[in-house]
Amino acid sequence: MEVISYRNSPLIKFAAFVIVVAGMKTAAVLVVPFLLAVFLSIICAPPLFWMQNKGVPSMLGILVLMLGVIFIQMLLVTLVSSSIADFSGNIPFYQERLKILTFESLQILSRYGVEFETEKIVEIFNPSRILGLVANTLNGLGGVLTNTFFVFLTFIFILSEAAGFPNKLRAIFNDKNTDLEKFSAIIAGVNRYLGIKTLTSLVTGIVIFVWLAVQGVDFPVMWGVFAFLLNYIPNIGSIIAAVPAVLLTLIQLGPLAAGMAALGFLVVNILVGSVIEPKVMGQGIGLSVLVVFLSLAFWGWVLGPVGMLLSVPLTMAVKIALSGKESTKWLSILLGSNKEASIMLQKKS
Repeated sequence: MEVISYRNSPLIKFAAFVIVVAGMKTAAVLVVPFLLAVFLSIICAPPLFWMQNKGVPSMLGILVLMLGVIFIQMLLVTLVSSSIADFSGNIPFYQERLKILTFESLQILSRYGVEFETEKIVEIFNPSRILGLVANTLNGLGGVLTNTFFVFLTFIFILSEAAGFPNKLRAIFNDKNTDLEKFSAIIAGVNRYLGIKTLTSLVTGIVIFVWLAVQGVDFPVMWGVFAFLLNYIPNIGSIIAAVPAVLLTLIQLGPLAAGMAALGFLVVNILVGSVIEPKVMGQGIGLSVLVVFLSLAFWGWVLGPVGMLLSVPLTMAVKIALSGKESTKWLSILLGSNKEASIMLQKKS
């Protein structure tokens, strides 16, 4: 009798994927802090290993890094917590003011012969919903920044185990000479991306803060931190950060000031995103623009606002892992950029 094996069935693999995603979404309360701790550990591991090579005891090095992370976390909370509360409290006023501006703009257009059904247009393209969405996102990020006990605890344990992790992998594969190139590639790729992105995001946040503060826009520190965080999302992160800030500038200071605010975001996005980052990162993150957008939507749906911020590193890790096997290499190529595919074709020819 012929035995049919379903182990390699695409349907079984898809079902397993759906179950894993559903489990992650259900357990997001635990998964999100764990992922934050993992990525913090990836960023902090090189400084820890450097201190160990200089003779600094491991526990002292972990303590130094822990204090540094706590200081940054407290700084962010101090800068944005009150601004988030004030902005959320003023949302009804901003939304009402934005509706009035929308009606006035449509009436001006109607005087020049451009006719619209005002109520339907406002209902379909209601910009006040953006402010509500921004408030919810900011509150979610604020909650993550303040509830970090589990993140720090996991962070300490991961760093304390970091030095012995390669030996554990060799023990799993029953070979002390096991090639850990795939795991090293994942960590090195994510580490390089997060390190460079942190520096460029910091520059973006500072410039946006100064630009909006000079204009007199409300909550410039909050918008600077928002631009800093969302700049981790390539291509569209700066646009997402710009929309609510420009809308608030329109409500508060008028169309001309809103245009100047939009110009500031555009200049920073071009200089940092299109000039500085490509030169520093070389070939870039190796993901297509479509994949970046879809990963933003997917991880945001599964893990919330933190999933949006970690969408690119998570997708990069998946892409590198898929490239390690011939059976899944085609998926890695699909996730990659067109430029990467062209380079591969040139090497084969």
